[in-house]
Amino acid sequence: MQNNLKSLFWNAVFVLVLVSIGGLVYLSGKRIDYNWNWERVVPYIASNAAASITAPEDGNIVLTKNNHLALENLSGEVIVDLSGYDTIQVYQGDLIFEGDTLAYQEEWRIGPILEGVIVTIKISLWSLMIALALGLIIGLMRISSNPALKKLSIVYIEIIRGTPLLVQIFIVYFFIGTVLDLERFTAGVIALSVFTAAYVAEIVRSGIQSIPKGQMEAARSLGMSYPKAMIYVILPQAFKQTLPPLAGQFINLIKDSSLVSVISITDLTKAGREVVSGSFAPFEVWFTVAALYLILTSGLSWAIQTLEKKLAASD
Repeated sequence: MQNNLKSLFWNAVFVLVLVSIGGLVYLSGKRIDYNWNWERVVPYIASNAAASITAPEDGNIVLTKNNHLALENLSGEVIVDLSGYDTIQVYQGDLIFEGDTLAYQEEWRIGPILEGVIVTIKISLWSLMIALALGLIIGLMRISSNPALKKLSIVYIEIIRGTPLLVQIFIVYFFIGTVLDLERFTAGVIALSVFTAAYVAEIVRSGIQSIPKGQMEAARSLGMSYPKAMIYVILPQAFKQTLPPLAGQFINLIKDSSLVSVISITDLTKAGREVVSGSFAPFEVWFTVAALYLILTSGLSWAIQTLEKKLAASD
């Protein structure tokens, strides 16, 4: 009974804190005398606006055998059947020129904010996969007994971690991208991958070194070569150890992807900046952008936690 009361008390404290934060945001909005217009943001996420259907060439509006209006070109061929559209703007016998509006059709279309979300997901997924592979290689080089490989990995890690990501994006795009004729998206993926791989390499190194040396010795005594022992014995155990820090690094990768907007990649951040200038609702747009980033990072966090539980259950 006492434990239930204690749990209820702390849950009430949790709710009170959340309500207090919400109240502070509300009072801040009142204090700056800002009129919230959330409805302005909705069309930039998704809209059911009517799209105009235009004439592909000159012709006349005729009535077909099925009593449907249609556009007939000068050769007498029906080129546009208007029976399936919501709002028809022409009448039988009208003379139509190329580019004239024939009808309007309502259809759901994603707005620039959702398009930015899609670009962010694409660039984050590509960067995540490349960074994981590259970081694994650099991490193995980091613990190698070969002095050249070890020193090269140390230099790579120190240079990448010691310079800002923004600078690296500029170098990859304006220098390497110019030499190799890279597209913006490719340059952004490379910069994010190279940056994240340096941190992944250190996570992999620490994970491998956390496994007792007896594991490698036991695998070698069974006749396994060093690569086989590493792949089948050490790395699976190290992967479980490194999953939580890798999750944090991949969440940072999603947030760091916002910096690619500086090279004119229309990701979620750049889309938000463009929508602000057109909607005149800066706070609503940036709160929406923040919420979408939170959804992406929370989804990744949930997926990794689920994987972590499954791996723990399999032990």
